[in-house]
Amino acid sequence: MLSQFVEDFPEHEARPANAPTALAGIRVVDFTHFIAGPFATMMLADLGAEVIKIEAPNRGDEFRYYPPAHPQDPSLGAPYIWSNRNKRSIALDLKSEDGRRIARELIASADVVAENFSTGVMERLGLDYKTIRETNPEVIYCSVSAYGREGAFADRLGFDPIAQAESGFVSMNGYPDRLGVRALSPVMDISTAMMASNAMLAALVSRERTGKGQAVEVSLFDNAVLMTGYATLQHLFSGAEPQRHGNTSPDTCPSGVFKASDKAFYINCGNNKIFQRLANQVLEMPELANDPVLADRNGRIARRAELFEILDKAFAQHPWSHWQQRMRAASIPCGEVRSVGEAIRSMEARERKLVTRLEHPELGWLPNVSLPFRFSETPVADPRPAPGIGENSHAVLTEVLGYDAATAAALIESGSVYSCPAPVSAGNAAPSGSEVTT
Repeated sequence: MLSQFVEDFPEHEARPANAPTALAGIRVVDFTHFIAGPFATMMLADLGAEVIKIEAPNRGDEFRYYPPAHPQDPSLGAPYIWSNRNKRSIALDLKSEDGRRIARELIASADVVAENFSTGVMERLGLDYKTIRETNPEVIYCSVSAYGREGAFADRLGFDPIAQAESGFVSMNGYPDRLGVRALSPVMDISTAMMASNAMLAALVSRERTGKGQAVEVSLFDNAVLMTGYATLQHLFSGAEPQRHGNTSPDTCPSGVFKASDKAFYINCGNNKIFQRLANQVLEMPELANDPVLADRNGRIARRAELFEILDKAFAQHPWSHWQQRMRAASIPCGEVRSVGEAIRSMEARERKLVTRLEHPELGWLPNVSLPFRFSETPVADPRPAPGIGENSHAVLTEVLGYDAATAAALIESGSVYSCPAPVSAGNAAPSGSEVTT
């Protein structure tokens, strides 16, 4: 499959050679693993921050082994590559005094520290905010947790689908004749990462103005409640629980999946003007536009079944290419229902250069999916593939902390620091002390 990928996607185009990055000079010491924390720090890395990922020896971040793995390196699974580019990795045994000492030295040089261990782990290691701010009072310390670091639920572990379930998100999605369904995409982890990156950036701006560091915290559950959208206030206004509507919308009509003669597509008529254009310009059915009930959104919602039957019959008469051209001309929000593979190979994705390939010094080409933001003056950093476990251990010790080569080699030889000599086996036992929240 990777050979086909090389044929399908272009090589990444380098950024302008002399352009600055937004976060140049910012150092992030990253104790995070799995998705929410690493994706947050990867966004900072894409913005130009130096992100040093702290991993456990031998096996590293457990997310490395989520399938499918690269055929030449089982520690580089596709999900891990997706969420850890532009980082350096040093593997430290945090149960050893040397490992903790090196971690403290890195933290002393950091602008930002990020962690998502289980509550209490960083305190036991002596790497918590209260401790490290004594030697680095300007540090931004970001904790990503499941249910917060304080209170009755601080001990609970949490993963994306649990947050989807407990926040009410699952109850809103699916069809009314069956149980609610989760989103397969880790939407809570990704959105929590976005919140965490925003929080860290805001704290950096505040520090620039005040000179003071601070602790920031983002909870997966807190974010998941937000991700139910305005359904929370709709419930508080009406007392009603959101119902499952499948692909239709309870708030607009017509909104949903329809079938042309060859494939399915989605339309969303978010207001009366769009419906008028759909009826008159696309379908050439003025009788729908002139119907006094259907002219109003609430009337269309009340007669949804009747209206959908009319639209189903009309759309089935022609292929998607016919309807797409007409709806684009009439400014109707619409889109083909695609698979993931179709989406990343679409003309829209190609136009935006969303998926490219990166050269890896040992593994050939690796895929890369870009973040969605663009900057005119500080373009994002050129992507570097996600590192191997402890790939940069020796370099971090010598270049960042100033150890001489012999001392760095001795620390690696002692086992306090790990440097990957070659691709690791997927069967290696996970190290202790790797409790994860998300």
